[in-house]
Order: sequence, then C-alpha cells, then structure tokens
Amino acid sequence: MKKISLSIIAILLLVSSCGKKEQQAQGPSSFAVQKIVAEDATTYEEFTANIEGQQNVEIRPKVNGFIQNIYIEEGQLIKKGQALFKLETQMLNQDASASKAMVQAAQVEVDRLKPLVERNIISQVQLETAKANLAQAKSTYGSIMANIGYGTIHSPVNGVIGSLPFREGSLVNPNTDMPLTTVSDTKIIRAYFTMNEKQLLSFNKIFKGATAADKLKSTPDVTLILVDDSEYDQKGKITTMSGLMNPTTGTTEFRADFKNPQGLLKSGSSGIIRLPILQSNVIILPQKAVFEIQGKKIVYVVGKGNKVKSRIIETNGTSGLNFIVTSGLSIDDVVVVEGASKLKDDEEIIPKVAANQDTLKKAATLSAKQ
Repeated sequence: MKKISLSIIAILLLVSSCGKKEQQAQGPSSFAVQKIVAEDATTYEEFTANIEGQQNVEIRPKVNGFIQNIYIEEGQLIKKGQALFKLETQMLNQDASASKAMVQAAQVEVDRLKPLVERNIISQVQLETAKANLAQAKSTYGSIMANIGYGTIHSPVNGVIGSLPFREGSLVNPNTDMPLTTVSDTKIIRAYFTMNEKQLLSFNKIFKGATAADKLKSTPDVTLILVDDSEYDQKGKITTMSGLMNPTTGTTEFRADFKNPQGLLKSGSSGIIRLPILQSNVIILPQKAVFEIQGKKIVYVVGKGNKVKSRIIETNGTSGLNFIVTSGLSIDDVVVVEGASKLKDDEEIIPKVAANQDTLKKAATLSAKQ
C-alpha cells in the first residue's frame, strides 16, 4: 500500500510540474487596449417633470342650481363655446316674469307722466323719478336674464374634458369646492421641472447669455422619458425659467414645451426631462474597462515592456457606454479595455487594439516596446 501511495504522489507531482512548465511556455496573454485621446462627449442631466396641458380651465357655475343636463363625457374632445352643463332655472324664470311685469308697469308710468309734464300739470322731477324707476326695473330684469343665461355652461376653450365629479340632480353653486370639470388644452404639453441651486449654477455656467432668455435660446432640444422608460417621439424646448429661487424648496422652476399631435400625453401625468450637455475635449473611457474595488474605480494602464499597472480614476457622468474621466488618466495613456479584472500589477500582456471601440479612429499604432 505504501508503494502505491508513493507512486500516486509522484504522478501528481509530475503532472503539476508539467502544468507549470506548460503555463510558462504559453507566455503573456493578449488583451484589448485603447489609447486615450481627447474627444467631444454628450452627457445628460435628468429632472423629474409634472405634465400639464397648455391650458387647464376649471369649469364652475356662476349661479346656484341643480344640474339638469350633462352634455359631455370624461375624456371627450370639445370645442370652444360648446355646451357642457344645463342648470335648472325654474325659479329664475319666475323671477324674470315678475321683473318683466315691473318693467312694463314702470314704462306705463313714464308714458302717463310725459304729457302731464308737457302741459305743466306736474313737475319734471316726478317724470325723472319715474324714468329712474324704469331704468332700475330694466337693470333688475337684465340681471335675472343674465343669470338664466349662466344656467347653460359653455366651454371657454378647446380641449379635453377631465373628470365629472357631479351627476345630474346635484346642487351646485359658485362657492362649491370642486369644479364641475376641467377642460385641458393638450395640443401643446408643458412639462414643469426644477433645478436645485447647484444644478442652476452649472446651467448658468454652461449656457451663455446675458439674460435668462438668451440662455434659454442657447439650450438644445430636450427629450421626455415616459413612465414606461420609452422616449417620447417629439423633441421639446425649454421655454421659461423662474427668475427666483424658492426659499422653501431651494429650487428654481423650468418649463419645457412639447407638441402633442396624437394626444398621447395627458395633463396630470409625469415624466423625466433629459437635457443633453456637450462637453468638449474630455477623456472618455469604455465602462467595461473599469472595475470597482471598495467603491474605487480602477483601470489597468499599459507601461514599459507591456506590463500593466492599476490606477484609480475619477469620473463625472457617462456618455453612452463610456465614462467621462476627470482624473487618473492622461492623453496617450494606453488602457486595457477588456478583461482588466483578471490582471494584476506588473503582469506582462500582449496589447491588441480594440476593434470595436468608438474611438478606434483616433487610436495610434502601439509600439510593442512601449
């Protein structure tokens, strides 16, 4: 048994020795590398936005009354001037009849007094008093008729009908907390978002202009990201920014406008505004070239004799699938862009130019003796 065990050990040692010799015979492994160059890159700032129609008009009654008819449905597209509600105005009709009778009586009194004044039987003062009573009666009658007209409620704008919290038979008045409905004009959608003080300072530095209007003119078109993470097919433009910082929230409000020809966007919904920012002559590096250890971003840089050294870098956002590097790398550094996590310091590699990098057109031919 001892002889057999010794034989097995000898065989294992022999295999291990052969494996080491074979590994040494293989030599350095090949790794894709990329030469660092300065490029223009686009980054994106994102802001949560509340979406509203170009006009959101609350429809409220001007008179007291029971809702007699509702002529529209929720979500219906309506035109300016279209009838929306009819309030019951029976009591007002009765008041109008009584008021009209008073107008007629006042008119009769004026007609009766005119010839008497002409013959100097009575004074002009009595006739003027009668005329004043007639004017007052006509004013009262006109006010009642106007209120009867208010019983039919029309839309002041084109738009889409919102919710209908009241039903036929409900008693409403001008002081009711909830509106009868809201008409939203959504041909143009307004996305409201805010920037904090730091973001606003960065915005003012990036986009030049003596006034807020000048800065807004220099901003590029923005994108709206919908709640399903899809990109809205219409580009928008930032059109307004508040001139004051809200002391309570520490933010400034902006507004971006988007066309809404298909009615896809609804007032009251939300999304994300994506603002592109062009950065010139910055160092970008594929994200797959970077690996993290204890929160530090690390890359391997190829040095003399094609030996690699780890280096900690700092980044400031992303551009596509690349990091924008702010420190740790310099122009003309050569970085391992694939399989870096398998390496260790001072390991020798065979560098090969990455064939699928966006920056390949700017990469120089690498020297094996670098």
